[in-house]
Amino acid sequence: MLERLTESLESCKMVRREEYHYFIHPVSDGIPVVEPSLLREIACAMVRVMELENVDRIVVAEAMGIHIGTALSLMTDIPLTVVRKRWYGLEGECAIHQVTGYSKGELYINGLSPGMRVVIVDDVLSTGGTMRAILGALDSIGVEVVDACVVIKRGDQDVGRPCKHLVEIEVTDHVKVVGHGD
Repeated sequence: MLERLTESLESCKMVRREEYHYFIHPVSDGIPVVEPSLLREIACAMVRVMELENVDRIVVAEAMGIHIGTALSLMTDIPLTVVRKRWYGLEGECAIHQVTGYSKGELYINGLSPGMRVVIVDDVLSTGGTMRAILGALDSIGVEVVDACVVIKRGDQDVGRPCKHLVEIEVTDHVKVVGHGD
């Protein structure tokens, strides 16, 4: 199960910045190349583990959630909404303040309305900052989050609701897949 993802994670390049080890991977960084077979494997696994019945939208965070959400959208015919890093000033636009372990900034959601049913898809859950911010914004809009799933879980964080994952990793000077998700 998830052989391509596991192999690609356990052989990926590492970058160390002070005490933090960053893994460089196609899913989380788009480097070295995002292979269609890897995206298919991920999207098929998400279809198996996520509740997708009667869902109005797949919600993803810019930038690294876009390719994952697109693959899932193409497989399920569920439209995609991208949480953007740019403000457009459109009617109904919702601003989100995001704080992660390595950055902070504003994100913006457009095109969602109260009563919609959505799922959230992202690349990595590490600090939980992005997921918590998106969940809070969707709650303030009145959108029902049916399910949430990330490809890679790093660490043990609480985002205030269940969040599925495909693989769980430990990172030292290399990546080790220590479990497969929900």
